[in-house]
Amino acid sequence: MEKNNEIKGLWEESPLMITATLDDAWGIGLKLIHLYADIAGLNYIHLGLMLTSEQIIDECIKKQPDILGLTILRSDMQDEFEKICRKIPDKTRIVAGGSVIKSESEFAECEKGYYSAENALSFIKYLLEFDCGK
Repeated sequence: MEKNNEIKGLWEESPLMITATLDDAWGIGLKLIHLYADIAGLNYIHLGLMLTSEQIIDECIKKQPDILGLTILRSDMQDEFEKICRKIPDKTRIVAGGSVIKSESEFAECEKGYYSAENALSFIKYLLEFDCGK
């Protein structure tokens, strides 16, 4: 699903966000993220649920998003998450959410860092401070 937001948002030119899950078959959190992305005027592409790290990396390389939104539920996805961190474009920042992100303050090593979106409010706060030029 691709959403090009026609709404004048928080930015002169709307950033692009790609969303996916590694181990979440429901994607309830992503539905909320998409709702708030609409409100903020963010463009997004939802890749799907239960994707491999390779699928996510390939799409990030092709689409060059500003933000990668991921849901991660299980701690055994740490290696896959770290692989994504290493291989996506430098400009792409990661916003991660899900039960494992909430419960483990240091879930994974990610040289470029990632923002832990513990809930919808923290995602909105992140968007309010997001600068596409950085």
